Amino acid sequence: MKKLLIILLLCTVGTVMAQNKAYDNGEWFKFRVHYGFVTAGYATLGVDNAFLNGKEVYHIKGEGHTIGMSKWFFPVEDYYQSYVDKKKDIPYRFIRKIDEGGHTKDIQIDFNHDTNKALVYNKKHNEKDLVSFPKNAQDMVSSFYYLRNNLDVSNLQEGDTVDMDMFFDKENYKFRLKFLGRETLKTTFGKVQCLIFRPYVQAGRVFKEKESLTVWVSDDENKMPMLIKADLAVGSLKATLIQFKGLKHPFKIIAD
Repeated sequence: MKKLLIILLLCTVGTVMAQNKAYDNGEWFKFRVHYGFVTAGYATLGVDNAFLNGKEVYHIKGEGHTIGMSKWFFPVEDYYQSYVDKKKDIPYRFIRKIDEGGHTKDIQIDFNHDTNKALVYNKKHNEKDLVSFPKNAQDMVSSFYYLRNNLDVSNLQEGDTVDMDMFFDKENYKFRLKFLGRETLKTTFGKVQCLIFRPYVQAGRVFKEKESLTVWVSDDENKMPMLIKADLAVGSLKATLIQFKGLKHPFKIIAD
């Protein structure tokens, strides 16, 4: 549960046909996070229209928390926000406020894409740092929505990879997504044709598997994250989509 939102936000980096917007104002997802039949917590992702410094943006919010016995053993209250330019698909502000078993962070990052400098404000320690980032780098929330809008999956072959730059806390990372293939997934809503991906994060000069994560994304114009699976030492942790609303495109379910 410690990395509940990171699992959802780093790994649900889905894809969509280029030049066709996958989401819009009002989209909302809810996930059940569970070990087998035991529910450990819930997480949500939502999109609203907003303005930031006179610019029209999408305000994207992610939240995650533990419940029941999981909350007693390891309480989690995570909040993530990203303000993304509607036309350019680049982040202007990223907020990360977390409490994971007493480990807390409260960070706001403001991106200046003219200078490629990010002002990182650590509110917990009242510290500010100005850090360079690569052109058009994304934060961990905006990267999900950027790739949904901009990556063409029509010609993807098993084993293909996509790389991008990500800025997180005060560090620049290379993020890679590997396409594993297609599969029909049984879901709460019915059978859904899905694309399967695995994320990697660069450590030194080598891309390493991140938490042995696998994500299933609906193979339609929405590119909805349907299932995220993290293989652990004992069993696996899953985040399963259980509710949604405000989709921009029709949701395709395979009829029996």
